[in-house]
Amino acid sequence: MSVSVVLGSQWGDEGKGKLVDILSAKFDICARCAGGNNAGHTIVVPIDGVNKTFAFHLLPSGLVNSSCIGLIGSGVVVHIPSFFAELDALQAQGLDCTNRLFISDRAQLVFDFHQIVDGLKEVELGGKSIGTTKKGIGPAYSGKASRSGLRVHHLFEPPDEFAAKFRKLVEGRFKRYGSFEYDTEGEIERYKALAARLKPYVVDSVVYLHKAIAQGKRVLVEGANALMLDIDYGTYPYVTSSSTGIGGVCTGLGIPPRMIGRTIGVVKAYTTRVGGGPFPTELLDDTGVHLQEVGHEYGTTTGRRRRCGWLDLVVLKHSCLINGYTSLNLTKLDVLDQLAEIKVATGYVIDGKEFEGFPASLPLLNPPHLSVNYVTFPGWKADISKCQNYDELPENAKKYIAFIEEYLGVPVEWIGTGPGRGSMVQKPL
Repeated sequence: MSVSVVLGSQWGDEGKGKLVDILSAKFDICARCAGGNNAGHTIVVPIDGVNKTFAFHLLPSGLVNSSCIGLIGSGVVVHIPSFFAELDALQAQGLDCTNRLFISDRAQLVFDFHQIVDGLKEVELGGKSIGTTKKGIGPAYSGKASRSGLRVHHLFEPPDEFAAKFRKLVEGRFKRYGSFEYDTEGEIERYKALAARLKPYVVDSVVYLHKAIAQGKRVLVEGANALMLDIDYGTYPYVTSSSTGIGGVCTGLGIPPRMIGRTIGVVKAYTTRVGGGPFPTELLDDTGVHLQEVGHEYGTTTGRRRRCGWLDLVVLKHSCLINGYTSLNLTKLDVLDQLAEIKVATGYVIDGKEFEGFPASLPLLNPPHLSVNYVTFPGWKADISKCQNYDELPENAKKYIAFIEEYLGVPVEWIGTGPGRGSMVQKPL
């Protein structure tokens, strides 16, 4: 089984990029399977003795390792101008991606009008904002599902055919939302130039990936967003528009389940989410502010302040059932260092009865229906950033980790103790 997978287990922003960075040094290919440039991973890497911070949005973050090839799979939606803007920015920082970045010819295209429509759709909600990043991701996936979108391979059809399809697509949006300001003909000309630049990066990703696996190459799949933002199993409609779980790995890359070996779930040591939607363990007090400030909880892609709360094991149990994690990466444990006590949600009581699973109906997740059962742990009140191995962690930190493992029935393999590449403790399994 040549494929390993790293997936977000909560509402995103768990710190997947750091683990991908560490693991990708041992892999030949790092592949994205879903989402678009609405995702964001920040990675701190020493180059020539100086720590450099790289922000990834669309490109696979395994590219930080010079021996690793990046692949954007068919399940990803791609805004080509953003693709090149991100690539140019990384290369300007000294990260050479020459001949090691490829994109599926079946990937769906995001255009600027999708981004405009994204904002218009939010206005239609009449104040009930989903909290979209307005990157055009939802409208692009909607077009894909309704079979009216364009894909990468359409860029290389005869110019008149692409232009005709593009005009029809824009006219359909005008009929739906009115004639918003948009230079259709200018976009057609811009994409002629973009297509020429993009062509060397385009591959049949199914053939490319399966050939590589047959040759013994190792593939690391980098998930985007997280399970609680999954279009089917997240807090719908406060979700993204793709399959962010293990199913999206297979459909987004064209690989069968039997090829997948390890599936690592990335878990923040507390809980955060961006945008609207229910958040049963959210903290609106000084502790919540502490988590925001100490954890630098601001979105890589949007810069938005993240909502913060206690770790929710009900959410994580739901996530484990669906994704079948073989191990976990517990990130940002150091953010809890100075707290005198730490709480963990272990159950929901809805209308006076203990609830099994995570409810599909969102109103049940709000008062007066919901109350949350917590277990309280004493903090460790110590700096763990210098810990080099598991044995060096404070006893109270170990007890916190052990409780998570026992409740979920999944071992914690990696523990994040700081932002840098070296700030990760591997726990023997």
